[in-house]
Amino acid sequence: MCGFVGVLLKEKEGHFCEEHLKEIKKSSDLINHRGPDEKGFYHDSMVALSFRRLSLLDHENGQQPWEFGDGRFWMVFNGEVYNFKQLRNQLEEKGHHFNTTSDTEVIGAMFIEYGVKAFRELRGMFAIIIWDSREKILYGARDSFGIKPFYYYESDGELIMASEKKSINYLTQQYIINERALQHYMSFQYVPDPMSLTEGIQRLEPGHYFVKEWREPIKKQRYFHATFEPVSGNERQIIRSIHDVLADSVEKHMQSDAPLGAFLSGGIDSTFIVALAKEVNPDLKTFSVGFKVDGYSEIDVAKQSAKEMGVKNYSSIITAEDYVNALPAIMWHMDDPLADPACIPLYFVAQEAGKHVKAVLSGEGADELFGGYSIYREPLSLKYFDYMPKPLLRILNKLAAIFPEGMKGKSFLERGTTDLQKRYIGNAKIFEEEEKEQLLKRYHKEAKYEKWTSALYEYAKTFHKVNQMQYVDIHTWLPGDILLKADKMTMAHSLELRVPFLDTDVFEIARRLPVKSNFTSGTTKALLRKAAEEIVPGHVVNRKKLGFPVPIKFWLRNELYSWAKKLINDSESTYMINKQVALELLDTHATGKKDYSRKLWTILMFMQWHQVFIEQAYDMSGVITGANPARMTS
Repeated sequence: MCGFVGVLLKEKEGHFCEEHLKEIKKSSDLINHRGPDEKGFYHDSMVALSFRRLSLLDHENGQQPWEFGDGRFWMVFNGEVYNFKQLRNQLEEKGHHFNTTSDTEVIGAMFIEYGVKAFRELRGMFAIIIWDSREKILYGARDSFGIKPFYYYESDGELIMASEKKSINYLTQQYIINERALQHYMSFQYVPDPMSLTEGIQRLEPGHYFVKEWREPIKKQRYFHATFEPVSGNERQIIRSIHDVLADSVEKHMQSDAPLGAFLSGGIDSTFIVALAKEVNPDLKTFSVGFKVDGYSEIDVAKQSAKEMGVKNYSSIITAEDYVNALPAIMWHMDDPLADPACIPLYFVAQEAGKHVKAVLSGEGADELFGGYSIYREPLSLKYFDYMPKPLLRILNKLAAIFPEGMKGKSFLERGTTDLQKRYIGNAKIFEEEEKEQLLKRYHKEAKYEKWTSALYEYAKTFHKVNQMQYVDIHTWLPGDILLKADKMTMAHSLELRVPFLDTDVFEIARRLPVKSNFTSGTTKALLRKAAEEIVPGHVVNRKKLGFPVPIKFWLRNELYSWAKKLINDSESTYMINKQVALELLDTHATGKKDYSRKLWTILMFMQWHQVFIEQAYDMSGVITGANPARMTS
């Protein structure tokens, strides 16, 4: 696992002065946590590439930046390719010779053999830059699901690329807030790809590569598209295929000479991964976190699962004070605000795991691929509305609107008479457009959230409604929230995260699952559960999903109320946020009349981000050096 910074000058035969090269290296120092074991640097008259490496394979000798093609190409690569041995065998049959045992050299050989078509053959997680020094062309690619990040800034012919946005911020000194990105953040709770919250800095979308010719703008191309095509089949065979493809994926994801463990919650996803991983490594270590609030901790369940599976478990409890003290460091690592409260426990479980191992397996992606969210059952529960004429639906919708809040059946009627595209923009929906008009000082009417998801719904209009929801989440929520926090929170502790569910071979099985069979007996991802039955403890198989639940609803009424009020009052974001709206939400929530915790957390995390990056109200040197990162002085 690694981190990179790359700069392409706007002049064909440019010049990197010593001061410029020094600044590029400093920008790379900001992401030392991504690769503390080794660093490398290359530059010519047009390109500079800086690299940081976290070493996991002792025998690997693919030092980067990597030179190949008799000096024509230079590459930096962040990630892991799990089918590189298979690809190397194929390349050897074509006459290629290898001097190392690294996946880096295989990627180079694949590029020589297939060009940009090589990217779709890579099974793994990656962000790649390849510089063709002869033709003066730069190539970039990001993995199929967006497991690894890829930021870039293009201006007047110059291109800056990095594994983390802060490296680009440092080189450009660009901190102007993208107001439309902020507007989308307030609804999605994250900034959706390809935007970032900084004007001009973008992210390469998952499953895409780009070609950058001199004096030409970046040209992006999709090489992988996650779509759904359910087919009927023998259920027993489907279940066996799920088990077999996941077992193969887990085995490939466990390639490491360094210690490797796994995150373990009380749910089916992580438990299934641990059960499969234990068959490969009986000495597997697992890690769990929780809170001292009833209903907000899965530690006991995780410990019971670990005991039954015969693996060691390390667990810890997070307090409200721990939570708040870590926020500045967490936001610094996140680069952009993320209002998912689960990123904080993920930070702490990664911190604990980092004391024992250098890489961990986790269950991210299972819910999106296999249909694990309860909301995915909604189209099935509302199916009778599909047979009603549109005029009747409009009448019922207006009737539901005049029902008093809290009246039984009001929500059901509203959802049933509202088009899926209008009611579902992804797994999180925080502020409605009319609410954002009140909250934001600079609201842009043309930047409504429906416009962001409309192209997705247009493409998926022939899909089953459940698959439409999965499709939206895979292309928004998964890279924008789930994988963003997974990468940033583990890399904060120089820990590599591996996600066996997010494998192209696994997805090829998941995309064909029949919806009806997968949502039986009032449960979700029924076929995955059946595939896990033989090796997962019985108390987990049909257990309701909790994930990383966080008691912010209670904390914002008690332990964190004063902190939240102070953050709102002290924030210098008044030019963006109507503080009176924020304070009214906080006080109403504190009375217990309404639960505004998710709305408040979305505002608070933006303000925390604003303090760290715009106001620079914290001394972040401890984070950069790794010294006591969880406690900042303001």
